Amino acid sequence: KLRASYVRESIDELRRETGLADKEGRAEDRVELQAKVEEVQAPARGIRLEPTTDEPLPPHVEVVPERVDELLHRLDHGADVVTTGNHVWDKKEVLDMLVHEPRLVRPANYPEGTPGRGIHVGETAAGVRVATINLEGQVFMKNLDSPFRVADRLLADLDKKIKIVFVDFHAEATSEKQALGVYLDGRVSGVVGTHAHVPTADQRVLPQGTAFLTDAGMTGPYEGVIGFRSDRVLQRFLTQMPAAFEVAKRDVRLAGVLLDIDESTGRARAIDRFLVPDAGA
Repeated sequence: KLRASYVRESIDELRRETGLADKEGRAEDRVELQAKVEEVQAPARGIRLEPTTDEPLPPHVEVVPERVDELLHRLDHGADVVTTGNHVWDKKEVLDMLVHEPRLVRPANYPEGTPGRGIHVGETAAGVRVATINLEGQVFMKNLDSPFRVADRLLADLDKKIKIVFVDFHAEATSEKQALGVYLDGRVSGVVGTHAHVPTADQRVLPQGTAFLTDAGMTGPYEGVIGFRSDRVLQRFLTQMPAAFEVAKRDVRLAGVLLDIDESTGRARAIDRFLVPDAGA
């Protein structure tokens, strides 16, 4: 079972290694982050794989080519795989990366012929193979293939020797996220939802051994409305007129989850979430 000191030490190490504690000019570059753990620096604490969710900011936030550089830096400095979501298509500069960078995945339930891939198989520092699946919801979102059926197909085709399978479910509806968790219980190691920018407090291990959290929240500024300046968001709600959103600046926090998984069975032993303020802010 994860201890509080264990988690705190791991988070502190993670923040130092990834540079997420930087405060100057970094809010625009911080995006949703889930299952953020340090791979190599703390092997004695069992932290061995670092999947990261990098849902790009909307198209009016001009952070490209810096965004592409950040993705490459993240992949070269600790992140084992980067998952995405519905905004992955907002910047054409990312499309080439989806084709040529296997560690950058997009939701698997997009139509056949869509650039990129929806599953990644990598290894931990100890040589344990881990599959990461990226899926996108249908409710209140695009009319994509069923994430339930696509998950079935991916799991059926997966090498049976791979015991650890992690699912990032990028979806709007909490009911759809919870339904997928129940549907995959016992067949994958963890299902963690993303997209809402708001962390939920329902982390648990389901009856058949799948760790679940409805939404990991976002890494970014919490002073506004889902990461954007409140006045711009309120202008839209009050007038129903278009208003350009602008990323908020203060109260930057790192959000994510830690999963403790039995490598021999793929079943989760524990799941713990965290939401850590930027000590330098």
